[in-house]
Amino acid sequence: MTQSLTIRRPDDWHLHLRDGAMLQGVLPETARHFGRAIIMPNLVPPVVTATDAAAYRARIMAALPAGMAFVPLMTLYLTETTDPADVAAAHASGLITAVKLYPAGATTNSASGVRNFENVRSVLERMAEIGLPLCMHGEVTTADVDIFDREAVFIDTVLDPLRRSIPGLRIIMEHITTSQGVDYVKSNAKDLGATITTHHLIINRNHILVGGIKPHYYCLPVAKREEHRLALRAAATSGDARFFLGTDSAPHIDALKEHACGCAGCFTATNTMSCLAEVFEQDGALDRLEGFASLNGPAFYGLEPNTDTITLTKGDAVLYPARIDTGAGPVTVFDPGFPLHWHVS
Repeated sequence: MTQSLTIRRPDDWHLHLRDGAMLQGVLPETARHFGRAIIMPNLVPPVVTATDAAAYRARIMAALPAGMAFVPLMTLYLTETTDPADVAAAHASGLITAVKLYPAGATTNSASGVRNFENVRSVLERMAEIGLPLCMHGEVTTADVDIFDREAVFIDTVLDPLRRSIPGLRIIMEHITTSQGVDYVKSNAKDLGATITTHHLIINRNHILVGGIKPHYYCLPVAKREEHRLALRAAATSGDARFFLGTDSAPHIDALKEHACGCAGCFTATNTMSCLAEVFEQDGALDRLEGFASLNGPAFYGLEPNTDTITLTKGDAVLYPARIDTGAGPVTVFDPGFPLHWHVS
């Protein structure tokens, strides 16, 4: 029997669009279904200043196909030389919606990130004063910490002490991957939210490693054990407003994914809403999909939800392309490993 669900147009609170030919190729995949997105600033060179952000926003809007409506929510890349006054001015003008913190070396194009958190304290204190949110990639990068433990150690050694020392700083724990991340958000309601990706709701580390290495499932933070995936699904489908969608859709051309040192990232922009509808239906929570994808994120950021809607209709299997062609090269679309039956219109 065909089912139909109409929800406010969703937003993506963590998105990589890249630049140049890649930007032109992947932007329509997001703009087709999403009204807004928090745009990651880890270009080469990174988007560090207000001038950088304004120029990048202009390039995004120039790449948007005619007839598509989409609002890029810009961020600045936090470095140890970031000027608090520039950040505050960019926020006051409406240019930026958040600042992004990468621990140096944590993920793609993060070499310019933070090594000593004391060196960014003045920026973070100013952000707390003006109510500007901090999007945080929550992993330690020290060599003696196992890659599967990086998030849990970060919470204990960096995030919790930071929140205690700068009360009032609004933080989004981006792309959480562990039960410890879920539990920390639940126990710290004030000024703390978390995004959860599409792919972390669907895959665990077996998908990457069993039966041969699957490079298109390799992402950072890396997928964890099944118990953590189940904790993420429980959080996403719970209706708890502190959890919301951030796809972390991260395009890389196939030649760089299928490589001796393959790039991290899953490209989910094309089929995320169909994937999420399957996940929420499997968990008996279709009535909570709108909250996760369309309402909770705007509420945390102090924005109104989108006024227009999308409709998800269940029917025959949706035939998404295995990859999309961009001017930079082909990009493989995330394969959830099960048929998708929810069409988006």
